[in-house]
Amino acid sequence: MVPLEILVVIPKAWKKEVFLGPSLLFSASIDVRIRHSLNKEEEDFIVNRRKSSFPARGNIKVKNIALLGSGGGQRAMVGLLGSLVELKEAGLLDSILYLSGVSGSTWCMASLYQEPDWSTKLETVKDKIIKRLNGPGVSWGDVFEKLKKYYKEKDIFSLTDLWAVMVVPTFVKEIDESTLTHQWDHCSKDPFPIYTVIDKQCKHQVDGDPWFEISPYEAGYSHIGAFVETPIFGSQFDKGSKEKQQPEIDMLYLQALCGSAIADSVDEILNSIWQKVKDFFDYLFPQIKTGKDPNNPPAECFQVLMDLVNMNVDVLNAKDPSALDKSIRESLNELTEDKGQLIPIKKLNLADKEAAKWYMEKYTMDVCNCLSDWFKCFPFDLICSILKCAAQRIWGRKYNFLHNIIDETVPPALLEHETRDYIDAGLMDNSPYFSVLREERNIDLIISLDFSEGDPFLTLTQTSDKCKKLKIHFPKVPPFSEEDKKNPKSFYVFEGPNAPTVIHIPLFNVVNCGDKIEDYQKKYGTFKFPYSAEKITELMELAGKNISNNIEKLKEQIWVKDVPGAN
Repeated sequence: MVPLEILVVIPKAWKKEVFLGPSLLFSASIDVRIRHSLNKEEEDFIVNRRKSSFPARGNIKVKNIALLGSGGGQRAMVGLLGSLVELKEAGLLDSILYLSGVSGSTWCMASLYQEPDWSTKLETVKDKIIKRLNGPGVSWGDVFEKLKKYYKEKDIFSLTDLWAVMVVPTFVKEIDESTLTHQWDHCSKDPFPIYTVIDKQCKHQVDGDPWFEISPYEAGYSHIGAFVETPIFGSQFDKGSKEKQQPEIDMLYLQALCGSAIADSVDEILNSIWQKVKDFFDYLFPQIKTGKDPNNPPAECFQVLMDLVNMNVDVLNAKDPSALDKSIRESLNELTEDKGQLIPIKKLNLADKEAAKWYMEKYTMDVCNCLSDWFKCFPFDLICSILKCAAQRIWGRKYNFLHNIIDETVPPALLEHETRDYIDAGLMDNSPYFSVLREERNIDLIISLDFSEGDPFLTLTQTSDKCKKLKIHFPKVPPFSEEDKKNPKSFYVFEGPNAPTVIHIPLFNVVNCGDKIEDYQKKYGTFKFPYSAEKITELMELAGKNISNNIEKLKEQIWVKDVPGAN
């Protein structure tokens, strides 16, 4: 006998029409929206923006335009700011419906949307941002207080929390605890912001959907159309219903989630993570040791943990860690009387990097578990959690809102696990094309500001290839020669039938850099330390020239002329 399926229709905008099996017959509430349509609030905003913000130009119609900012660390942050300033100066910023960013561009977006209706007073907002970028950094005391909040308030702690408090503030010079929904409450006159990341597991799966967007209203998978309200993204779900609320992610964490380019880390970057951990421990340990809390573990525990950090660094650099291993084992035997707990050092193979990483992951976990079993107190448990996350390289882990849901349109790979890991989209597609290629967003023109390192056309060609496979309309992109890649122009236009027009603007090009493109690329590397005031000013000018030098070409593409009765 074929099981009876019941169609449950929930009338509210946030409820979903879904076929439910007999076991879910009495489930009348679902918090997940799976549908290829826009959220009602976003729809209303776009209609109102077109009415109120778009300039009246007689019989000229303004296209539906999305502005994209690629990744590129602080280079992208400053480059996007410089570009927006010039768009405002040219009277074109009001024509932008969507502003979507990846990685470093999202750092600029987060700063802009702090200010109510920033696009109406961009010169003032720009000065404020630059002043902050040139100011002092965040103290270790503030880092510790923020890290403590993350650890105590959330179920899942990951390296992204660490990255948020230890690394992102070195670039943005602040700890921003506002939320995306709170920011948006005060930004009725600005382009609609979309922050983009990727699902790490789907990056390597053929049948998954890696492209994930976070807007003021919804967070979810752009391609398959599966979303939850942004305030409950990260909460625990089962069968589409929220089971346990988690705090809404704040802007500091969101910037870390979007800007975690080392989540597919190379050894040099892993080294920098361990160094940050070591610097933090250097600040924290003396305070704990001299504190009056009787529950604090003995000083020898902290030496074990510092030895463990140094041992991880040595192994990453293929150095013999035998002396550190000996010290750790002897201390653990004295502290816990738990002999023979650790994996034998003879199993460490420094010649095999992957095997050595696996060894140190297990070794680190065993040491931390051994100590935390004996010393259950804060902040010792936080310290052990930091080391475990660093060893396991866990980034952006959140509860999976699609866990156990019943829907044939969702790839099975997205339904099975209770958690998902979200990382910097620049590790797959360094520009957020797929957030604005959703058919329901009805975009006519995409302006791609490309701040990428290396091939200045890679984001374009990668997107074109993926769109062909997924049967998404995208203009044809011709192959680029090595000469094109080495000496790009400042402005490219690509058009195709039933596809949005794409304008592609590489940051460094023969127009604004002359024959010094390579010099500028080296000067503004992605993983350079925070830029000086002089470098920020120079980079903003370079990015701004890409707009000011092409104003007439931009207007040509933005406005459709001679449309009878156009608004």
